[in-house]
Amino acid sequence: MKFFGGASALALAAFLATPVAAQMPGKFDGVTIDAKLIGGQQYEALYARIAEWEAATGAKVNILSKKNHFELDKEFKSDIASGTINWCVGSNHTSFAPQYPSLYTDLTALIPADEIAKFVPANIGASTVDGRLVMLPRAQFDVSALYYQKSLYQDDAKKAAFKEKYGYDLAPPKTWKEVTDQAIFFSDPPNFYGTQFAGKEEGLNGRFYEMLVAEGGEYIDGDGKPAFNSEAGIRALDWFVNLYKAKAVPAGTTNYLWDELGAGFASGTIAINLDWPGWSGYFNDPKSSKAAGNVGVVVQPAGSSGKHTGWSGAHGFSVTESCPTKEAAASLVWWLTNEDSQKIEAGNGSLPTRGSVWDWVIAQAETDPYKKEVLTAFQEAGTHAFPVPPLAEWIEISNVVYPELQAAILGDKTSKEALDTAAEKATQVLQDAGKL
Repeated sequence: MKFFGGASALALAAFLATPVAAQMPGKFDGVTIDAKLIGGQQYEALYARIAEWEAATGAKVNILSKKNHFELDKEFKSDIASGTINWCVGSNHTSFAPQYPSLYTDLTALIPADEIAKFVPANIGASTVDGRLVMLPRAQFDVSALYYQKSLYQDDAKKAAFKEKYGYDLAPPKTWKEVTDQAIFFSDPPNFYGTQFAGKEEGLNGRFYEMLVAEGGEYIDGDGKPAFNSEAGIRALDWFVNLYKAKAVPAGTTNYLWDELGAGFASGTIAINLDWPGWSGYFNDPKSSKAAGNVGVVVQPAGSSGKHTGWSGAHGFSVTESCPTKEAAASLVWWLTNEDSQKIEAGNGSLPTRGSVWDWVIAQAETDPYKKEVLTAFQEAGTHAFPVPPLAEWIEISNVVYPELQAAILGDKTSKEALDTAAEKATQVLQDAGKL
């Protein structure tokens, strides 16, 4: 083995630190990239750009799966267990990424440093696990704000009836207590419902988590133990239970995830909807939404503690450690998160993760009242954002907790019974992982 010293060592170190795919997007004639990507209507405009990348690089993309993150997570874990990681690019999310310590490669060896520097530092930080940049973030920084049908708040008869019943003026809600009042008031099942919520998997556990925080509680305490079976936890879970019992949400809500919720509000049959920024364009497009032209957006409400809900995360794309063509895969990941791609997603309401695209979004909003309303609401929403507990077991904990939350919502258990059992199961997960 030959050893290098002095200037030669510095030159070698500089060479090794230089990303292989320094010129983006690069040329990769004959290469095929197998990918497993998040699916859904709101992502198709972005994926249409893949054909441009193929034309520019000479490579091809073979999409093996298009599923929601919950289904992709199961597929990834199955691939890991069976040793069949024979694909190169995968959709990722800050809530899911800590589970895969060896699945994805460190992108700092593949993406030029000046490209990484163009992203908002906080988003790059959230995409870094154990010091490794495991994904490039899309224009999909997620925190939820409250969408509502404006005409409901402009109806004089409804305003008078609401004031008589509840004693305060009907206006877009600022607290979750007001959401409860208004959701019950507006509901006319089975034709119209006051609100809706994700009713299973991490969707339900995440909504419960942020409601818990808004009620002054904590999910994991300072000793690393589950602490959500508290008085604050009961108040948080009771919010879901009481709305379901009052038939202020659709009966099928315990089967709903994001696509069903998006379609629900777009159908014009939901009054108030806590949802992600990526839906804002869809909701106000007459081609896709009966609520178009009637959509208002305000910051997410506060709980009884005065804290706002604000469960947040970020979507991105990753390259597998086992990928034999990492440079080409990294080029594709860069392409799907570059400035042009982020403008496509941000143009439909998503929150960008590149500084230049934020500047572009702000400029666009000046001539579009709806976009300006959306941007204003989500910028404020972002000030209340907080991530999930930093645990590799977060999704595994979600998977044992959400059935107990469902049991309370459906009336099979009291909120206290459900939360006590859920806390026991979550504790077992952490004990099995050696965390407790």
